[in-house]
Amino acid sequence: MNPAGVTVISFKEPSREELRHNYLRRYVRALPEQGVIGIFNRSYYEEVCVVRVNPQLPRERPMSERPIDKTFWRDRFEDINSFERQMTRNGTIVLKFFLHLSKVEQKKRLLQRLEDPRKQRKSSASDIAAREQWDDYQSAYEALLTETSTPHAPWWIMPADRKWALRILVAHVIWRELAQLDLRYPPVDGETRKVIRLAIEKLNAE
Repeated sequence: MNPAGVTVISFKEPSREELRHNYLRRYVRALPEQGVIGIFNRSYYEEVCVVRVNPQLPRERPMSERPIDKTFWRDRFEDINSFERQMTRNGTIVLKFFLHLSKVEQKKRLLQRLEDPRKQRKSSASDIAAREQWDDYQSAYEALLTETSTPHAPWWIMPADRKWALRILVAHVIWRELAQLDLRYPPVDGETRKVIRLAIEKLNAE
């Protein structure tokens, strides 16, 4: 695969400017053009996961006065499902991978990151804080997986404790989707074939 045909976007905390708009806006602006594979590292699902577990986080201004209740989250799930439906209607294939990491394996990786000087730069106090909210995150994950796994954009839940197995599973799903596209090189028109034939004859006559 030509890397020129792949874009990777890692979303950070929303900026002050982004908080002045609807939460989906920055993801819409990052959608790949036709023929390009776009990879979102984190996505709009943060808005129904991290924000749900941590309601004190800042939200976009148009919604900041709205109370956070069951209706709020139901509406967000509907927003996301509609957004993904719009993408698929316009020819985009949406692949969503949930990397399911066990609590034991997460502890192991966090300790490795903290104890290895080469990996300490990746450490963050928020990692430990999030681990203390493990049960809350599991509840949020369960809700978003239930409400947003649709026929046009299903979730792929991948066991992530073994990185090699995870990579094989994800690669298989992507390969299968690409194979179904039946991609082919564009056909050569008659005029181009004529030019090619003359070029071959000219080179062979040297």
